[in-house]
Amino acid sequence: MNATDYSTVQLKKGFKGYFKAVFGSVPLLAWILGMLVSVILESHVGYDLAESIGLPKAPVLFGFLIMLKKPALIPSTLLYVLLIYALPIGIVARLSAAPANRLAAVLTRLPMGLAVPLYLALLYAVLAIWADISAYRLLTLKLTLIAVMVTLSLNMINGYMGEFSCSHPGFMALGAYAASAFTLTLFTNDHLFGKALLSSHLGPWLFPVGLIGGGLVAAVGALVVAIPSFKTRGDYLAIISLAFMFIVKSLIENLEVVGGPRGMSSQPNYAGLLTVFVWTALCVWTINNFVRSIPGKALNAVRDDEMAAESMTVNTRRTKMTAFMFSAFWAGIAGGLFAHVIRFVNPATFGIQKLAEVLAMVYFGGLNSVYGSIVGAVSLNMLSEMLRPLEIFKWIIIPLLLILVMIYRPTGLVAFKEFDVKRLIQPKK
Repeated sequence: MNATDYSTVQLKKGFKGYFKAVFGSVPLLAWILGMLVSVILESHVGYDLAESIGLPKAPVLFGFLIMLKKPALIPSTLLYVLLIYALPIGIVARLSAAPANRLAAVLTRLPMGLAVPLYLALLYAVLAIWADISAYRLLTLKLTLIAVMVTLSLNMINGYMGEFSCSHPGFMALGAYAASAFTLTLFTNDHLFGKALLSSHLGPWLFPVGLIGGGLVAAVGALVVAIPSFKTRGDYLAIISLAFMFIVKSLIENLEVVGGPRGMSSQPNYAGLLTVFVWTALCVWTINNFVRSIPGKALNAVRDDEMAAESMTVNTRRTKMTAFMFSAFWAGIAGGLFAHVIRFVNPATFGIQKLAEVLAMVYFGGLNSVYGSIVGAVSLNMLSEMLRPLEIFKWIIIPLLLILVMIYRPTGLVAFKEFDVKRLIQPKK
């Protein structure tokens, strides 16, 4: 190692050591409080600050859109992000570290059913205030949360079970159409289904029933795939699941009762941010519990060595079918939410492009990891929106990024890491 390389390593160690010394004792609760102060600050002074430093408006997605459209505004945008996000979050997190650690110590002694909802309520407050700045932020946030659900459900099959499935867009389509048919038939005067059968006031209360119904329809579709598919492995399963996706897409295109290739529109606006957030939290909680349970460990055993798992009395066929149906259930719910966020759905939405997006999120974030699914879905979904001004060049940059990740981290950014909520919320020393 020459002198220059040695200096670089020492500098990196110095930055890392300094950051750890300053923020190493900051718990999650303090970071969330810092973010809450930051978004409240932006909601009150964001527009005035943007105008005073020469920006046409408050940056929507942390300034990326403005910087890519008008490079001359890069200094002003960076100043805005520094003053609104970086400094407030860092200062509040550091100053509140000691009281936040004491409060976190109290919360960790409570049952998880009481402590975790408090953290989720604070996180929701941060997201709601941040999204209230613009309708574009709100839409992007909803779609990102839905992407987390889809990515996590597919990771159960491609990561935890070790197979390669291409059927998730088909499951999403089944859930989206089933949930849309439920709400349009019962609560909306629609050109396809006629006059509403029930009062529209009941719609928001019965909407979860429609979503669960969509998830069950997707789970039945998964059973149809699983019965013949799990007699095969590897490439054969991938081909069968890909065929299922195209069969579902073609079937919907030829069913005029659900709009055929024109699709279905005018879904009622039942998928607000709170609804999407709650369903995403439930998805993360249930899937995380499943993969850490005995059936989840059996799933990992099947992935590592199916014959050895069978010899240890694991019912491999039942284990795989249960995981496949459970995964499809959550993909169907995500599809139902997606249809009611966009308020329009057609068969082309659930084609090969949707499959490529979901697979990219799974393998970018990391296999066999709830953390990885969240990181992959959030990072790629937000990056796709941030790079929107680049138009066609966006589809060059993102694949190149994926290639680099696959070269240097073949299993993804955060692979094979357990999502331990208790460790996440505990105080820092």
